[in-house]
Amino acid sequence: MKIHVVANEQEMSIKTANIIADLVRKKPNAVLGLPTGSTPLGTYRELARMFREENLDFSQVHTINLDEYIGLSKYHPQSYRSFMRKQFFDHINIDGRNTHVPDGMAKDVEAECRRYDEMMFRYGHTDLQLIGIGPNGHIAFNEPADSFTPDTHVSILTESTINANQRFFQNPDDMPRTAISLGMRGIMSTRHLILIACGEGKAEAVANSCFGPVTPRVPGSLIQLHPYVTVIADEAAMTLCPNKLSELDD
Repeated sequence: MKIHVVANEQEMSIKTANIIADLVRKKPNAVLGLPTGSTPLGTYRELARMFREENLDFSQVHTINLDEYIGLSKYHPQSYRSFMRKQFFDHINIDGRNTHVPDGMAKDVEAECRRYDEMMFRYGHTDLQLIGIGPNGHIAFNEPADSFTPDTHVSILTESTINANQRFFQNPDDMPRTAISLGMRGIMSTRHLILIACGEGKAEAVANSCFGPVTPRVPGSLIQLHPYVTVIADEAAMTLCPNKLSELDD
């Protein structure tokens, strides 16, 4: 595990974007696993800048998103499909047919979960999986539980996750309480796993995920078992584990 402590969110975003851009330049048809939320926004902006100013080419890139709210159409402004389009896809030259997000309006949600896994594993793996982390340690919508869920599944969102995400809805009560989420097997099958985090609100989750016991009560802790993990976090997110950084920088 490599841990990079940066001064602020901007440095985190630039460093992350540089890693992704380097992969895309070396492998133009790379498969990227992508998250939503506020944490990756700076990374997406920097990648879009590289497309405009440095000819970074996404025309052959494929993307697989981690999750989607159940009950929101892809046109809903708070759907994750809309998020990705507005924040990233519309600003680069990616082929929309190569972008994958679960269908939150699927009539048969369980069948949609199976379809999504089948689609993902046709690729074999993602070349790079970017993830954020929730304050309770969740990855994608893999919430704390008694066991890890390997496959794409319906996740019942915890109150802490709902409270963290309600601010994005004009009416907080409109936020869905369930979502389709990629399972931990899909996430861990990537060649290169990158966890990004910023702010004191993520400090406990980062410390538990990087240094605590591997437990489904902290889904992020499973990253300790991946052979190629990079953690990029600002100083505020690392406040609970500054004395242990040398143990994992190998």
